[in-house]
Amino acid sequence: MSRKGSDIRKGIEQNWHEYLSKYANLFSSSEIQGSSPPSVFVGSYGYPKVGIGPMLPPVHGDTTLLDSPEKWLGKSLEEIINYRLNLVRGIKKTGIEETSGRFIESLHELAMSSSSIDSEIQFLKKPAPIPSIDGQNAPFGPLGEIKTAKFSTNSSIKPIENVYYDTDLKAENAVMKLYNSGIEISKIQKCFSIGMFGKNRKLVPTKWSITATDQIISNDLMHNILDFDIIDRYSVFNFDHLGNLFSVILFPHRWIFEMQEAWHDKNSIGFGNDYENANGIDHTPSIAGAYFAGKLAVTEYLKKIKKQSGVIIFREIQPEYAVPVGVWQVREGVREAMKKTPQETYSLNEAITLATKRMSISKNEWLAHGNMLKLVAQTNMSDFF
Repeated sequence: MSRKGSDIRKGIEQNWHEYLSKYANLFSSSEIQGSSPPSVFVGSYGYPKVGIGPMLPPVHGDTTLLDSPEKWLGKSLEEIINYRLNLVRGIKKTGIEETSGRFIESLHELAMSSSSIDSEIQFLKKPAPIPSIDGQNAPFGPLGEIKTAKFSTNSSIKPIENVYYDTDLKAENAVMKLYNSGIEISKIQKCFSIGMFGKNRKLVPTKWSITATDQIISNDLMHNILDFDIIDRYSVFNFDHLGNLFSVILFPHRWIFEMQEAWHDKNSIGFGNDYENANGIDHTPSIAGAYFAGKLAVTEYLKKIKKQSGVIIFREIQPEYAVPVGVWQVREGVREAMKKTPQETYSLNEAITLATKRMSISKNEWLAHGNMLKLVAQTNMSDFF
């Protein structure tokens, strides 16, 4: 980790200790009162019996920002971590088939809520002040086992309420119906996780529901764009945030997609990638949820301009990204890149040169660890060097 990355991590740890000091009374108590953003979380430890419950801070009012990744673009890594450290997570051990009962139904109502909702949790013992860091999820603060939980009543988001009560609607169709209704993806993911969709409903660990939601939406969008004409230019889009550098290339070709990642690991660089053609991907991507998050953002753009394209995404993860905050930042980062005015080139070779020259990793290194030559089989190998 670089000195800057180490300084960021130390700063976050210092803020965490300040938070513990500020709310010392919270950790000496077995009770918390506050306004849930609203937020629910399903863990994966012990699957198929998992810890589920709400998350809330020890403050009242509008706390929606604490669990709304779509609103975090432009925020610093420290700001985002501090939002999340304020969220105390309550858990009850529950089998994934248990999607009814008063506690579960109260979490459903919480997930459907249109705004922050006043809540109260009594724990079996005081919550443990140990922050959770996970590459798929945004982190959160202390957690404790729930004894009782109470939630105020609030109005529900109607499109979510409609799919919730439609028990004949398949989960995939529920996700797309909400997405097409303009519901934020992070909201859809929460409802998916807490077992609110489909005919045979189950609880889904939050980190799995995040990837599943991105996968469902991106695959649906991909199948839509297969009917569009192929783009007629080579374009390069860029955006950087939170120590992540994104370059996206669109080029004339029937749908093919590759996402490459490179990260700095002490004195070496690690690489990961995966790809697909118009048949989609038939295995779990080696770069996990980032793959579908990036694919979703690009297919949104192509559907908007009504074009089909070949796509390459380069993501360089710099040491400054000292604490992972979840794959939402890939989706939102690529979304933002696609809003920028692209740079145009005359060939794929030039586009790759342009996309990679702004990064600390050379073009040849990217090519050596990727599958561009396989993806664009009709391109002469000599064109790349």
